[in-house]
Amino acid sequence: MDEQNNVKLIREAKMLSKSELARLAGISPLTLQRIENGKDCRMATKRKILLALGLTIEQKHTLFKQ
Repeated sequence: MDEQNNVKLIREAKMLSKSELARLAGISPLTLQRIENGKDCRMATKRKILLALGLTIEQKHTLFKQ
């Protein structure tokens, strides 16, 4: 199931490249690419991206639309 998210928008606002965010989050650049393209991912992956962007778990709705 695909979902709309703001990962790319927030990543670019923080002036991070895809590879930088992927490295900070501990995920592959390909995984990040898929997520930015709207593909769904596991909750653990969402948590890694949130923390890498300096967001809290409570701010997950800022990044991912359910």
